[in-house]
Amino acid sequence: MSLSPNQPDGQTNATLDTFPKLLLNHARVRGNKVAMREKDLGIWQSWTWSEVSDEVRALACGLAALGFKRGDKLAIIGDNRPRLYWGFAAVQCLGGIPVPLYQDSVADEMAYVLGDAEVRFALVEDQEQTDKMLEITEQYPALEAVIYEDPRGLRDYDQGFCTYIETLQARGREFHSQHPDYLDQEIAKGRGDDISVILYTSGTTGKPKGVCMTHHAFIEAARGSAEFDGLNDNDSMLAYLPMAWVGDHLFSYAQALVTGFTINCPESAETVMTDMREIGPTYYFAPPRVFENLLTQVMVRMQDASAIKRRMFDYFMDVARRCGAEILSGNKEVSTRDRLLYRLGDFFVYGPLRNVLGMSKLRIAYTAGAAIGPDLFRFYRSLGINLKQLYGSTETCAYVCLQPNGDVKLDTVGIPAPKVEIKIADNGEVLVKGPMLFAEYYNRPEDTAETMNAEGYFLTGDAGFLDEDGHLKIIDRAKDVGKLSSGAIFAPNYVENKLKFFPHIKEAVAFGHDRNQVCAFINIDLESVGNWAERRGLPYSGYTDLASRPEVYDLILECVNQANRDLVDDPMLSESQVHRFLILHKELDPDDDELTRTRKVRRRFISEKYHDLVEALYSDIDEIHTSTEVKYEDGRRGVIEADLRIRNAETHVTEPLKKAS
Repeated sequence: MSLSPNQPDGQTNATLDTFPKLLLNHARVRGNKVAMREKDLGIWQSWTWSEVSDEVRALACGLAALGFKRGDKLAIIGDNRPRLYWGFAAVQCLGGIPVPLYQDSVADEMAYVLGDAEVRFALVEDQEQTDKMLEITEQYPALEAVIYEDPRGLRDYDQGFCTYIETLQARGREFHSQHPDYLDQEIAKGRGDDISVILYTSGTTGKPKGVCMTHHAFIEAARGSAEFDGLNDNDSMLAYLPMAWVGDHLFSYAQALVTGFTINCPESAETVMTDMREIGPTYYFAPPRVFENLLTQVMVRMQDASAIKRRMFDYFMDVARRCGAEILSGNKEVSTRDRLLYRLGDFFVYGPLRNVLGMSKLRIAYTAGAAIGPDLFRFYRSLGINLKQLYGSTETCAYVCLQPNGDVKLDTVGIPAPKVEIKIADNGEVLVKGPMLFAEYYNRPEDTAETMNAEGYFLTGDAGFLDEDGHLKIIDRAKDVGKLSSGAIFAPNYVENKLKFFPHIKEAVAFGHDRNQVCAFINIDLESVGNWAERRGLPYSGYTDLASRPEVYDLILECVNQANRDLVDDPMLSESQVHRFLILHKELDPDDDELTRTRKVRRRFISEKYHDLVEALYSDIDEIHTSTEVKYEDGRRGVIEADLRIRNAETHVTEPLKKAS
């Protein structure tokens, strides 16, 4: 049984204007080509495009038999699983709207999204997510049915309310045999300007908003980016990022359905690196946090390596930093000596390191979601990894700027993507226009109107400028860019990225607006600093104990001092050197509302929650006692108390100040 045995020849972009129609076309054109893989119990399982079409048809018809109608919403919750991706297509076949939720959200957060989006049905991964849905029904009784993908532990659950996905698909096949034309007719009703998905913002400054995206917007973004980088059906992608995030929806769903390339789902979050080495994807996407963590793992492993390996690594990394990024970009000015040394380094260091990272076959790697520090960016490109930045937001399908091969600047996010227009407002805010813009915020016409100007440009909320080559440089969120009391520009995100380049620093929060100097909170990386402590025989009982150690403060002080030495060379932000810092007694956590689910810092919330610590940084004291309430995963609450030290960092007089004196 194929999804559409009567699909006509001669399809064009105009006729393939929805995702179900694209899926039909793949089933016809490349039906025997592998569309998806999933690793389960150590074994890779594969589905061809024809098989995926069968599964989607069965699921869509099963939902129809369950009472799902055009315009209904289906929540999708869980890790990256083929059946959950099929849920997107099945809902869209019926003219419904999928609403993916972050799988690590607590029940209250999910209840808010379900109620705000008026969801009637939910497709979830396993018992954990099913239990959350059952808990939510007490405060949100409009939820009518839950379909689960993994049956383990769910045998005795109410089968009237909870349905196993294979049971629903069996019901769907029966429905299809009785109504053979029903689904084809529903798919034919679909139009490009129909809402294809509602993605919720991370809620950095308030309650998350439902961003309504059309088929046309995402398909245009996927086509434009695929043509820009030459993606085709021979490429392979690892799908491991949250399905509720716009980046995953563009790369793991929209682009796959536009190009026909293969999506690979890892067994679990813990096996991503192993699975990536086995698959060897040609195309890869990760937010800066993932690249920061990978760098930390590399540095930790090198600390444990033999003295000879460490010396070889340090020597050839110096070579890579000197010329690696230039060689990758095709710069012909690199000397013959450096090219020969780089080839040696590629044999002994860079090649093996790319293999360890699972990036040996990569043609293109992208990062987005937050600013990536130029130092971190250069590190990967110097290894011969074609890492590039893109710029976008949930409201723009993560599609505004792309970096062209051979013209990658470390401190910009590239040039306007195909069909995208950019202009800079008088206040420095980046404004964008193009076919990738969202339709509206769900049930929030006032908020929608506030983000669009009279000319149809979307107000991104980011501050930036276009350089002489037409590349966009983002400074920070417009609302976060401030000034020191001296009048110098203060961009906290820029300072934080400088600090987070060091593997020992996991998170940083910088303060300085309307202040006479910049100060910072630091979160240490428990794995990196823990490894460092163990090699020195430094005992510790956990994060709080390790973070309070004087030796750890000395270690972090070296990192902050180095960041200040780098900042002094930046004429625009040289006065943003960190003068004082403290190491927080707990890790910043989404469950404590300190980070969004995409791990963006809620700076305003943190400054209010830890107001006493911020004020201590700007006082003369060098120690403060603090007590903080925390929430645990099981819902319990506790209190962490600690005595925090405050250290002064080494700062440097900037050139303008020298002239003034």
